Amino acid sequence: MTSAALARRIRILLWVFVAGLVLSGATAIPLETEIRVLLRVIGEVNNTSLGQAGLVRWLTMIRCGLVETNAKYPFMAYGTDWLAFGHFVIAIAFVGPVREPAKNVWVVEFGMIACVLVIPFALGMGALRSIPLGWRLVDCSFGVLGIVPLWLCRTYIKELAARSRDAN
Repeated sequence: MTSAALARRIRILLWVFVAGLVLSGATAIPLETEIRVLLRVIGEVNNTSLGQAGLVRWLTMIRCGLVETNAKYPFMAYGTDWLAFGHFVIAIAFVGPVREPAKNVWVVEFGMIACVLVIPFALGMGALRSIPLGWRLVDCSFGVLGIVPLWLCRTYIKELAARSRDAN
């Protein structure tokens, strides 16, 4: 593979990762609307024939919590607004490796460390907050899925840097 092809792969993988961060952050803002839509999509819409079992029961409880909290204490949603902001700012950091991968490989490594840390954080804090294990595993999947493009990027960046050193 040519150096140009490696650089193109790095950029594509980084943009995929950045898009995931931005999308993940953006979904932290309209939570009440999203949960209503999700429940409609999976067929809840006040349909007791589903028996409120498992996922539907959990999502219904989340909807109730969001509706009540937003009605009584709308300022609490500001916390998830800041969560979204954090995602956006972290995404901006990845512009450095897009521009100059070898000089900014540390950003990719930082992202990989963050992906690994998602797992104990989601499992531990989720247990503390009584989040069902299945939901915590979904949260863990963001770290597992996120590390894949970053690991590939780091591998390609190291190869690109080695080629650059050998050429000099």
